[in-house]
Amino acid sequence: MGVRLMVVDDHRLLAEALASALKLRGHRVLAAAAPAAGAAELVISRAPEVCLLGTATPAEPGIFDPVVRVKRERPQVAVLVLGPVPSPRGIAAAFAAGASGYVRHDERIEGVERAIMKARAGEAAVAPALLQGAFGELLNPAAQPDDEGQRLLQMLTPREVEVLVRVAEGEDTRLIAAGMGIAPSTARTHVQRVLMKLGVGSRLEAAALAARTGLLDRAGASGGFAGASGDRPGRLRGACGTPADGRHAAAPP
Repeated sequence: MGVRLMVVDDHRLLAEALASALKLRGHRVLAAAAPAAGAAELVISRAPEVCLLGTATPAEPGIFDPVVRVKRERPQVAVLVLGPVPSPRGIAAAFAAGASGYVRHDERIEGVERAIMKARAGEAAVAPALLQGAFGELLNPAAQPDDEGQRLLQMLTPREVEVLVRVAEGEDTRLIAAGMGIAPSTARTHVQRVLMKLGVGSRLEAAALAARTGLLDRAGASGGFAGASGDRPGRLRGACGTPADGRHAAAPP
C-alpha cells in the first residue's frame, strides 16, 4: 500500500522529479513545493504520513525549526530530512528536532523508498554508510584551523601576553611595571609592541580585540603569561576596560 507523502525542497525540479518517481512506485504524493515561510504550515495542513524535507545546510542553526513545529503540531507525521552528506552535528540536529531519518540528495529511489517505509513504521531511517561516516568523524575529527584568538596568541611572547592581560585589566604603565618588576620604560615598550602586533592603535582597542576573539580566555587557560599574581586568570573577566576595581583599559601609557 502506498504512503501519503509530501516532498518539500529548495530545488523545485529535484522535488518534482522525486515526487514523480515516488508516484510511479505507487505512493500518493500530496505536494512538491519549495520551502518558504509557509512550508511548515503546508505540511501541518496536509498532514501526510511522511514528509521529505530538503535542506542544503544541515548544520546551520535553526535550519530544522520547521521540523520542530511540524512535530509539535502534527506528531504523527514522520519527517525525513533530505540533504547533502551531513556532518555528525547535522545528523544529531535533525534527530534532536524530531526527524525520523536522514536521506542524502543523491540516494537512489530504492533507498529513499526504504527510508520512507521505515519512517512510517516508526523506525529510525539512516543509511548505514551515513552512520559509519558520522561515527568515523566523531572518533577521528578533522583538525580545525586556528581561530583568530589562537592566531593572535601565537604572535605574542609570554611576556607580551601578560602585558596584554594587564592592559585589559586597566593597569597603566606604572602598575604594569610594578607588577612585572620592570622599569616603566620597558613596560611602555612592551605595550607598544603588543599594539603593533595586534594591529591596533590604542590600549582600549587592544583590550576589545582580545576580549572579542577570546584571546584573554585562551591566555588564562594556557597559563601563557609570566606574572607573579596567582589570581590573574580569575581576573580576566575585567576585560575591555571594565575591571572589578574600576580602572579603565584606555589608561595612557
